[in-house]
Amino acid sequence: MGEPGRTEKDAAWQVAIGLQSADGLRTSEYLWQTSQKHVNGKISLEQAREQVKGYYLERNAHDAGDPEKEEADKVAVNVTRILLSDTLDFSARGLASLHRMIFDGVYENAGVQRDFEVTKREWVLGGDTVSFMGLEALPGALERSIAKERNYPYDTASSDDLISHLAAFVSELWQICAFGEGNTRFTAVFTLLYLRYLGIDFKIDTFKNESWYFHNALVRASYRNIEKNIDCEPVYLERFFRNLLLGEQWDLRNRYVHIRPAAEWSTQSNLGSGTSTGQVQIKQSARKGFEKGEKRTSKDKVEVETEGLKSENRSLLEVSGPDFNILFLSVAIGEDFLSVKEIMERLHLKGRDSFLKLYLGPAVSQGIVSLLYPKSPRHPRQKYLLTQKGLDFLKETGPEMVSRVERHLAGKGL
Repeated sequence: MGEPGRTEKDAAWQVAIGLQSADGLRTSEYLWQTSQKHVNGKISLEQAREQVKGYYLERNAHDAGDPEKEEADKVAVNVTRILLSDTLDFSARGLASLHRMIFDGVYENAGVQRDFEVTKREWVLGGDTVSFMGLEALPGALERSIAKERNYPYDTASSDDLISHLAAFVSELWQICAFGEGNTRFTAVFTLLYLRYLGIDFKIDTFKNESWYFHNALVRASYRNIEKNIDCEPVYLERFFRNLLLGEQWDLRNRYVHIRPAAEWSTQSNLGSGTSTGQVQIKQSARKGFEKGEKRTSKDKVEVETEGLKSENRSLLEVSGPDFNILFLSVAIGEDFLSVKEIMERLHLKGRDSFLKLYLGPAVSQGIVSLLYPKSPRHPRQKYLLTQKGLDFLKETGPEMVSRVERHLAGKGL
């Protein structure tokens, strides 16, 4: 197999970088620059990997660095290598190997079956968590799922049935959560390789641009709460796959997926009605070797800035003081999981102490914002998300006002 071409290398890098947002991470500018050296043939992929490792060794020797970007950068390099190699061992052992390759140099337990129960609060569930597979049922779960999957007739199924089945299989794999860490990115990379394995054509930009939606759609496909009369809802994941495989244009914004969407987000839109191919394209040789499981291939700056905004927009916003700060903070966070640094960047603020005192502290104490790791406030990967009360606050503020604040934060004025 020859060296991948520029287009192929660029596509692999872009997907690998985009996939990091599936677990709420972002890569660094350094990684992007390094990726372009590889795309343009100036360095090999192995040299790119070594340069990223060396960059963080040097940086961490002088300061605490940025552990989230370090993880995202290293995983992105690993995923690029996997996508360019384009092989899959469709077995439980092969999936363990895939997880190990994705998180090589990142997690000590990469590729090792988890030995702990998993819970994770989700924005899309209003702070509730999916029930992942319990430890008692975990042994052999991958083998059973794969054995069942081998019998599905992809080559003769209708496109609608195929997509429904694929969404169910992928969400089952995600809910098994066999390896604990990096579950969504692992599931995404597996899905890409599996589609190639099956010989199914797909629009790769869907994964590059919509990996956070993919995560939330997996959550909704796996979440059931009898007390709240909520059942698993696979339609959002199916629409992701319809865009991916059929070229449809469902509006994959995360607000549609929330269990309690505002009225304007209650009905997901198809922006390209009539543009679907109508048929999943599968190569005739797709299932060759399938049954055998063969490989295939500054001080008070915040207060100064805030006071300036108040004086300019008091009549427009009709809010002031803490309420004003919480409004801007809530809009900045929106539907994301964000670190302190990321929230401050969205608010264009520099003074961390003032930000914590005037924005984040009041929002947390009022129940507008919650911590991803509430029992460990200083967790190195701590992030913040809106609670249901925070979402209701934005809903009561109204879409027009929220839109104005969004435009202001984007530098477009109110």
